[in-house]
Amino acid sequence: MSSLAGLTRRTALFTALSLAASCAFAQWKPSRPINLIVPWAAGGSTDQVTRVAAIELEKALGQTIVIVNQPGASGAIGTKSALDAPKDGYTWTAGAAQDLGAYETLGSLKTRMSDWHLFLSVANIQVIGVNPSTPYKTAKDLIDAMKAKPGQISVATAGVTSAGHNAMDFITKATGVKYREVAYDGGNPAVVATVAGETEVTTQLAVEQADMLRGKRLRALATVSSKPLEIEGYGTIPPLSDSVPGFTAPPNYFGIFIPKGVPDEVVQTVQKIWTESIPKSEALKKYALSRGALFDPLSGDAAQKAVAPAVQANAWNLFAAGKAKVSPDTVGIPKP
Repeated sequence: MSSLAGLTRRTALFTALSLAASCAFAQWKPSRPINLIVPWAAGGSTDQVTRVAAIELEKALGQTIVIVNQPGASGAIGTKSALDAPKDGYTWTAGAAQDLGAYETLGSLKTRMSDWHLFLSVANIQVIGVNPSTPYKTAKDLIDAMKAKPGQISVATAGVTSAGHNAMDFITKATGVKYREVAYDGGNPAVVATVAGETEVTTQLAVEQADMLRGKRLRALATVSSKPLEIEGYGTIPPLSDSVPGFTAPPNYFGIFIPKGVPDEVVQTVQKIWTESIPKSEALKKYALSRGALFDPLSGDAAQKAVAPAVQANAWNLFAAGKAKVSPDTVGIPKP
């Protein structure tokens, strides 16, 4: 009898544990709208791809995702809002992973990549775009002019942690040029400023420049990489490595970020969607093709590994330029 009683107790315990595990991996069904903070102005690269991804997530979750644009401090203000929000799974943020990884070194926000669950959708490439009225026809023309007139040629970016600023850090490191940066609240305002002639150059992302390039409102000189880029309806943009031999830069991944500490079921549900549904998204594939981005959905450990090179390069470039207050190696970012 005691043996049977023990078996009964073990069976009951096994059933209870199985039920607990089942509950732990239950599908999350949000009961109210999710706030997704875009810490940059509307129309920029983060805003564009986040809105496309949000629609895909809405279909899978059966719930509205409200996009909230909250620009400021090169993305740190909106990101902090998501970090400080209740950890109930209803407040997310978005952006470029290399920006997220630089906030602590800049002293603008105490957070690290390890504080977040990453759900990456595309890798973006920066492009050197100029106002068509400028005399620059090639990247070499522009670099020569920057060397001849140090600190005089204006470059529009979305601020100190932005893709445009990051691109100029790479260019400066490779060529020694000096320039005059004009910062805006997002990539789209920076591109519009160059179109309007407020600045001569922008080094923001291809996705932000694509329409203006197709409309001949901007002229592309080069990608800020070692590979050419094909933009649908525009053509092929040559790599900066054609003008600066040996030049290279890591891919700049964008995605949605959920702070750690939210219920496991939230992360597991989004992870399942990102693994099973997002890779099949025709909307995201079309976005990438038309805007000049690489469609590469990643999450979990694969996402953390993919963003590491750009995070390291960005943080150490900012520190070397005297723009970061904290040495990256003291906040968990080893030197590349």
